Amino acid sequence: MRLRNVKGSKEFIANSPYVIHNPEDYKGCWHTFFHNENPLHIEIGMGKGQFLHALAEKNPYINYIGIEMYSSVLYRALERRVETELENLYFLRFDARYLTDIFDKSEVDKIYLNFSDPWPKERHAKRRLTSPQFLSLYDIVLKPEGTIQFKTDNQSLFDFSVDSVKESEIWKIDEITYDLHNSGYREGNIMTEYESRFVAEGKPICRFVISRS
Repeated sequence: MRLRNVKGSKEFIANSPYVIHNPEDYKGCWHTFFHNENPLHIEIGMGKGQFLHALAEKNPYINYIGIEMYSSVLYRALERRVETELENLYFLRFDARYLTDIFDKSEVDKIYLNFSDPWPKERHAKRRLTSPQFLSLYDIVLKPEGTIQFKTDNQSLFDFSVDSVKESEIWKIDEITYDLHNSGYREGNIMTEYESRFVAEGKPICRFVISRS
């Protein structure tokens, strides 16, 4: 669901030092942007950024990039970012369909997909971030030992995602739960804004971690 347009958000994003405005220039050399050789983790569809901010604070020796397509959402993440002194967290306003334009083969160590748009209509299935089309993109940019973590409250989307993984010849499921907060995977879990709300409402959270077969 899109947020209402925030007046001035595009201008704020265009002038923010925490937004990478020329990501194509760093394809294959993101270590030069961060000035280190630390692992690179990305979140696609990061929302307001609560999840990534918590990760970046907890793991200063991992570089994080949050990718968001909507200016109004990215604006909210940047509001939080200006209050921190994190050197390992930056953002992109970018369409994930073009990941291979900005990340080279095997350049990303981990991908997070949290509460992605379910695109419920069947004709929009290719737009789901766990569709076979996107899984093929991730196979290009993710390192051979890399993993993808996916969380959602949407049972139908989760079932679709599990089927996408099982039907591929590339991926395998390492961890899976249909009720994260009543499972052994709860320890160390960092919640997103949506997750906090859904848990408070008593909704079960589905989660899996996948890697190459």
